[in-house]
Amino acid sequence: MSNLKDFVTTIPDFPKPGIMFRDITTIVNSGEGLKLAIDQLLDAIKDLDFDLVVGSESRGFVFGTPVAYERGKGFVLVRKKGKLPRETISESYDLEYGSATLEMHKDAIKPGQKVVIVDDLIATGGTTEAIVKMVEKEGGEVVKILFVMELAGLKGREKLKGYDVTSLITYEGA
Repeated sequence: MSNLKDFVTTIPDFPKPGIMFRDITTIVNSGEGLKLAIDQLLDAIKDLDFDLVVGSESRGFVFGTPVAYERGKGFVLVRKKGKLPRETISESYDLEYGSATLEMHKDAIKPGQKVVIVDDLIATGGTTEAIVKMVEKEGGEVVKILFVMELAGLKGREKLKGYDVTSLITYEGA
């Protein structure tokens, strides 16, 4: 296989009838799939000048850390509220039923640093929008946002207008 989409498993009617669940764990489970994903993420930023990679738990860690490592950059962890040990900044965002809060260490990003955000999936865009707000609150500049997969039907890109967004795989539906 040489097409990243070939490594995604589609599970019909999960978690409820009518949903086509796109499972990226089959990318990660395959040495070939994982290497292909990381190589394509790296290719998307090959000529980009940046200082840090930011990723949210947990799959943002899986894809973002090797990107940071390969480019010799630091990696900033964004976690669920209450999981980081030092002083944090936070941003809340809406979910389908309720809301969630993400946190990042207050000293993780210095003013003027150029940041690449890496995550596995963009659906509604709320998680990434919250990350962008935290990066900018600390004076960082988001120079690129990378996703392994995009569910275009959920219109997450609309929350990220004005940013350079790349998805390796796009599914038109939800």
